[in-house]
Amino acid sequence: MKRPSKALIATVVLGAVALASGCSAEGEPVTFDGPSAAPAGRDGGNDGAAAAEAAAKTLMPTGPKAEFTTQNTVDDGTRIGVTTLRGRKSGFTGKVWVWAPQQYFDPKYANSGFPVLIALPGGNGYPNNYWMGTDLKLQSSISRWSKEGKSLPFIVVMPVLNPDDKYYYDGSDIPGQPKMGTWMTEDVPDFVRANFRTFTSRDGWAFMGSSSGAFVGLKSVLKHPDRFKAVIASGPDIVPDSPLWAGHAPERAANDPERLARALGAKPGGKDTDVYLAFQAGTRESALRKVRAFIRDHTKGPVKTRLQLIQDGGHNARTYVKGMEDGSIEWISRHMQGPVPTP
Repeated sequence: MKRPSKALIATVVLGAVALASGCSAEGEPVTFDGPSAAPAGRDGGNDGAAAAEAAAKTLMPTGPKAEFTTQNTVDDGTRIGVTTLRGRKSGFTGKVWVWAPQQYFDPKYANSGFPVLIALPGGNGYPNNYWMGTDLKLQSSISRWSKEGKSLPFIVVMPVLNPDDKYYYDGSDIPGQPKMGTWMTEDVPDFVRANFRTFTSRDGWAFMGSSSGAFVGLKSVLKHPDRFKAVIASGPDIVPDSPLWAGHAPERAANDPERLARALGAKPGGKDTDVYLAFQAGTRESALRKVRAFIRDHTKGPVKTRLQLIQDGGHNARTYVKGMEDGSIEWISRHMQGPVPTP
């Protein structure tokens, strides 16, 4: 894992950190504009070479810039913003919540992209994504873990999971239904690239989800290993089970994680093809048996797996944040690209 420097500039005068000081500010405008990029130093030695390499891998925000309002303020003063995204490729319109860590606003990282974690909820995931709340401590935990060296400082992106609260859409383009697969794997990443400094390669892109959201993250990484490198799949569903698949068996099969893992596992592994599936399960939840069977049957070739057992844990988000701290977030971070400071 390539970690940024632990020493952060004490006073950050740009972006969400500055705007968030002093009040909860819910509903106020918030910007995620970072510091202006500057030329890397010529005499930086190894650090200069690393920074130049990171800059070469970085995609600066492409625009158009979205308008965000404040949803919540995190303990460290950073803000969770929300906007409405009209998906150009899927045709679906829905809310997206975003959070950027303190490091994103530090001038020493002005030339560098940041890794992205697309966080998906369980349940209906509509009209809200519960990871946007501060009660589960996802963002404040990542803030702390990144300073402790346990995690990269991820940009956390939290789109709605489904277009309504009547059905599960399995994060897929089910014929005749809203194209939630295109929304999740194309429109949402395009939106992130429009507004944030990101990395051009899959090394900077991962999913995290619980239950049905874990299914979508798992399936998306296995289906698009050229776009996404890792997932933290907590208490995941393993098979596509939306009732809307009725009459569409071939399309359903094309979104089955086991079939996708079998096909990917038959290919040769390598740094450009390996995917990292960090499974999590509490010892008191029923998903554990199916997760162990998946790991047993499909850990081969490019498919790398890890299981984080959470002692006395149940099928709930608080359990899964604990599992992330106990090892899952560090494992995927070791295999992903982190921001590199300019000397």
